[in-house]
Amino acid sequence: MKRLIAGVLLMGLSSAWAETVVLECEQFANHGGWSVDSQFIDEMGSSYLLAHGLGHPVADASTTFEVKKGGEYAIWVRTMDWTAKWAKQGSAGKFQLEIEVLSMRNRSPWLSEPMGTDGNSSWHWQKAGVRKFAANTRYFLRLKDLTGFDGRCDAIVVTTEKSESPDKLYTLSTSTRPTATTDCHADLVVAGGGIAGICTAISAARLGLKVALVQDRPVLGGANSSEVRVHLGGYQNLGPYPRLGDVVAEIGPAKGGNAQPAERYEDDRKMAAVKAEKNITLVLNCRVVGAETAPRPETACGTAQGRILAVIGRDVVTGARTRFVAPLFVDCTGDGCVGALAGADWRLGRESKAETGEKDAVDVADKQILGASCQWYAVRNAKVEKRGGGGEDTVVFPNEPWMIRFNEEAVDYTLHGDWNWETGMFRDQLNDFETVRDYAMLVAYSNWNHVKNIGPRKNEFADAELAWVAYVAGKRETRRLMGDHILTYDDVFEERPYPDGTCCTTWAIDLHYPMPANQRNYDGEPFRSICTHDKHYPYPIPYRCFYSRNVPNLFMAGRDISVTHVALGTTRVMRTHGMMGEVVGMAASICKKHGCDPRGVYTDHLDELKALMTKGVGLGKKQPPQTYNQGSCKFSELSSRL
Repeated sequence: MKRLIAGVLLMGLSSAWAETVVLECEQFANHGGWSVDSQFIDEMGSSYLLAHGLGHPVADASTTFEVKKGGEYAIWVRTMDWTAKWAKQGSAGKFQLEIEVLSMRNRSPWLSEPMGTDGNSSWHWQKAGVRKFAANTRYFLRLKDLTGFDGRCDAIVVTTEKSESPDKLYTLSTSTRPTATTDCHADLVVAGGGIAGICTAISAARLGLKVALVQDRPVLGGANSSEVRVHLGGYQNLGPYPRLGDVVAEIGPAKGGNAQPAERYEDDRKMAAVKAEKNITLVLNCRVVGAETAPRPETACGTAQGRILAVIGRDVVTGARTRFVAPLFVDCTGDGCVGALAGADWRLGRESKAETGEKDAVDVADKQILGASCQWYAVRNAKVEKRGGGGEDTVVFPNEPWMIRFNEEAVDYTLHGDWNWETGMFRDQLNDFETVRDYAMLVAYSNWNHVKNIGPRKNEFADAELAWVAYVAGKRETRRLMGDHILTYDDVFEERPYPDGTCCTTWAIDLHYPMPANQRNYDGEPFRSICTHDKHYPYPIPYRCFYSRNVPNLFMAGRDISVTHVALGTTRVMRTHGMMGEVVGMAASICKKHGCDPRGVYTDHLDELKALMTKGVGLGKKQPPQTYNQGSCKFSELSSRL
């Protein structure tokens, strides 16, 4: 027999009771200085706590638990030695468990051996030790970070079971937890709270739809949030529909710049705009992990799929599930998560020149994609400390054996790691993205170590301190969901006229490749990039790029729309994403009015969509100037072309 009591699994084994207590770290009562990292749920199954302290140990996370039986218990921790993929010695993310009787705190705590230190770079169970516990006693547990360099802990198992690994016990415990699901009904479900998702939700809500906006982070804005810190790119409010971009202006920060202090990205401005809309139900910290679809239509051929009936969201902290039910769905996740779960057609990687005919396409199709960036910056005039041994005054940064060793060709003597600190071009950014993010942090720390402690110019940086390194990585490219039209390089440069042109793409064809010198020094794992720009006139993106060709009630807006890898180079910036969202919100309102699917807007109601795009859905209020980072398209003959 088995029964679960508040995280305690009791199992009948041969007339004796065995006891297992399972603690999910993201559900700790107090996170302290640890952060909830939910980026990799699709890879490793869970959120976890991350000690992201830039070399300074973060404050303890803590919780309590109760033991019923008492006796000798093995204590296991699900963790990883994250730098072991690259480091020959040392471990970056070391931490310990501290456990004591709750009623006798600070008297005789038990302290584990350091965790995250065993050379295993995959998620696994590391044994923290064995301890005796008293029956019917509540204990206090702390996670004590030792380094500030991104130690991570997913779960802790305390058990009387004798086993080499608690995998089965953990699986049994999690499978017996209550899994009640709450339903949320809407006219439109928008998955993803970046710029595209925000603008989609606001546009649809202002046109009368009940919208559920589902975001898997605690803030809105995606790459333009304080978590990632990329400024908006591209122009807005251009012909043929100059009112497209009004909503983007309402949520856009007044100042530009990548990797700047958090307040520059105005998270509160975006949140306030969404909360002001009475028709929007905002659900934060909720990741879409499943989709319910109707059976494939009997008359369908090819790759046609059934309609989406609902998507399943999972709270990244509590694990609670919500079933979002609607007739229409929008995938603004960037990764095309909803589309993939629903069986939508998608691509990943670079198409061949034979397939697309594009000048910039590769000769042979491959899986190389644009990389992801964990930007960073340092500040001058930081608080000065004495070096150990009484040497010269300096701001101390640890020189650790797990850091990559740089040479003078590879090092970047700078206070600012911008967009071109880019990793993962040759890795699977869907199924191995934690490695991509971790490598980005590793090289940022390692470069700063060379600048501060090793290189001949270190005295120039004596008063400089590493102030911020992103641990939420900014992706540029993964899945692209296929629509009735796939935008290509030739569409843009030949200015092919389509009847369903919508918002303009104004960014150059901006493709990224490894920096040659960096590639030479770090073959197989480059982390610096260069870009190529093919400039063009502003080009209206066809509406048919914004809905799935084989899932009938699925829209998309953002970097996962229907384009080739090359054409993504111009559509992937955030002002353009926001305008896509405005268009999709308008189209969704037409779908509700006429009871049609997204394709029906094109086939039967295109003039109505054009009328809405002409009018716009902005509030009409004056917004702060947002003229930064607009790109380099050719505007000399703009008025005659739009």
